[in-house]
Amino acid sequence: MPSQVELYEELCRLSSHMAAAARERDWDSLVELERDVVHLRQALLAVPDDDGLVADISRKRNLIQRILDDDAEVRRHTEPWMERVRHFLGDAERMRYLEQASTGDAEATAN
Repeated sequence: MPSQVELYEELCRLSSHMAAAARERDWDSLVELERDVVHLRQALLAVPDDDGLVADISRKRNLIQRILDDDAEVRRHTEPWMERVRHFLGDAERMRYLEQASTGDAEATAN
């Protein structure tokens, strides 16, 4: 079974790939990588805490900081895209509402 540090190293590697996928707007790869991250997080929760060696604690801290930095990079690229999707879906919903309203008005006038 891998140690916590090894799992954090793998999470860091994946987060780096996720940042690259987000920069390239490769959303399919980003989704697949996120699935891998979920599995690693679950594995990390199942691993008992290491001895708490100072070197391990320092290494974990550095890895977690890199993961957080990569997460911020992913968000910089995905949030504008998500906002466009929300806007698009909102416009589509408004169009459906208007179509239903106009159809309802036409039916009411016909009766």
